[in-house]
Amino acid sequence: MTQRDPDPNQQERDERFMQLAIDEAQRALDHDDVPVGAVVVDADGVVVGYGRNRREQNQDPTAHAEVEALRLAAKARGRWRLEGVTLYVTLEPCVMCAGALVNARVKRLVYGAWDRRFGGVQSVFQLCTAPELNHRLEVQAGVLEAPCREMLQAFFRARRGNR
Repeated sequence: MTQRDPDPNQQERDERFMQLAIDEAQRALDHDDVPVGAVVVDADGVVVGYGRNRREQNQDPTAHAEVEALRLAAKARGRWRLEGVTLYVTLEPCVMCAGALVNARVKRLVYGAWDRRFGGVQSVFQLCTAPELNHRLEVQAGVLEAPCREMLQAFFRARRGNR
């Protein structure tokens, strides 16, 4: 597993960008989408892509926050290979999104809450670090985990009517 404890400066940077992903997740609520947000940041600390779940809004099963953010980052960079970038996302990516991260050659993944049912990075599958694949990511889990998890739990409680 490639999870490691970041240095204090890295931890502060990770929390700052995770907060931007949380802000994106909040915007997904405007369209009754599951509140997941993502941002792609280059090595210089510049946000080159962002996204939020838009499955309900676009009626598109692939409109996950990570995919939306990767599409914008690729467009901004003018190429599909996103070497050197870090993707911040509020929820552990699913298998589809983990595969997209590997294929895009993302350097590092930082996520907030674990997804014990559908996680494609650590909880259920380990696609981002699988030795069989041609690319592996550095992974840092649990950054601002509590607010990421609480936002998701509140969303699903409201959908079930258990406010």
